[in-house]
Amino acid sequence: MRWLTNLRLPSSASQAPERRWRVGLDDGQRIAIVQPLDPGSRAGGEDWGGDWLSPGGVDLQINGGLGLAFPELTEADLPRLEELLELLWRDGAEAICPTLVTCGVAPLRQALSVLAEARRRHRPGRCRLLGAHLEGPFLEPARRGAHPSQHLCAPSLAALQERIGGFRGGPEADIALVTLAPELAGSEPVIAALRAMDVVVSLGHSAASEAEAAAAYDAGVGMLTHAFNAMPDMHRRAPGPVAAALLRGDVAVGLIADGVHVAPTMAVLLQRLAPQQLVIVSDALAPYGLAEGQHRWDERILTVQDGSCRLEDGTLAGVTLPLLEGVARLARWSGQPGQAIAAATLLPRQLMGGSAAAETALLGMALADSLRWRSGDAGLSWRRSA
Repeated sequence: MRWLTNLRLPSSASQAPERRWRVGLDDGQRIAIVQPLDPGSRAGGEDWGGDWLSPGGVDLQINGGLGLAFPELTEADLPRLEELLELLWRDGAEAICPTLVTCGVAPLRQALSVLAEARRRHRPGRCRLLGAHLEGPFLEPARRGAHPSQHLCAPSLAALQERIGGFRGGPEADIALVTLAPELAGSEPVIAALRAMDVVVSLGHSAASEAEAAAAYDAGVGMLTHAFNAMPDMHRRAPGPVAAALLRGDVAVGLIADGVHVAPTMAVLLQRLAPQQLVIVSDALAPYGLAEGQHRWDERILTVQDGSCRLEDGTLAGVTLPLLEGVARLARWSGQPGQAIAAATLLPRQLMGGSAAAETALLGMALADSLRWRSGDAGLSWRRSA
């Protein structure tokens, strides 16, 4: 058995002093044993010098790439979609929830069918497709952000059935996640129906008050979509949905860690208040993987500059930064690399039904599929472990 020693595992929990581990690999170079080291132990093996070992990233909110917008997918796009999944793998993403922003019913259903076919065609060396993330159409119009207003819809079971009838819910099925505004009339039965399908429901593009958000969390809403964006901020007299989620403690808090959507200070504050809830997402759009400049997005024009995407009126629409760039930025701002790594590799996995403990999530994984992270003068960097 080959042994790796003196390595660290990411964790959302604070560890003082930080524990070191060793990992045993079987003859197929898969992780077979993960053991903690006693303080001061000199256990044999390849010394990793305190580097971190993690699974790949899991991105719960990514809207496209290489010029493809997921809501516009057709069967002719399958080869380009597979190229995108290979790019995402090279960028350290193990799995994604392809995100379908608000669009028409027919394009939505077509995109779900194309994604199902791509899921069946999965091959090693490609990022895995989890169920889709439907971001809309049950959104508060005043908080729609870049979502096209003509396709917004009041929540109802009939509207839900029209869009997703015949598709399966669950992390490994057609639909894994739905973002909606839970304060809208008609949302309660929609939330209940989605939860019965094993779909995670997320509060987003919402004007919910603290009380309305708390009631939604009680009803089964388990996540916040891009915290602070397209929702009320935390105010001393109006705490809002973010404060309600932090106070509750069991609601995942999605964060776009680019430093533009949320200021670095607020991102670090979220990490300090709720390290076991924080989930980094990319919110990458169709120009991901392409040069900066102007790009088409449905019928509109996106301008990409310094990794940020804006509509012609200046509305912030998303990013073109890889998921793991958000990890590096949060680690630089907070000085907590282990927690930042966990926020993109372990906590989203937990929300999708997996383990948030690295020592469990890594078991059985090929070493070549895992990530090795190193912290140095240039910040946090990663590469494949083998």
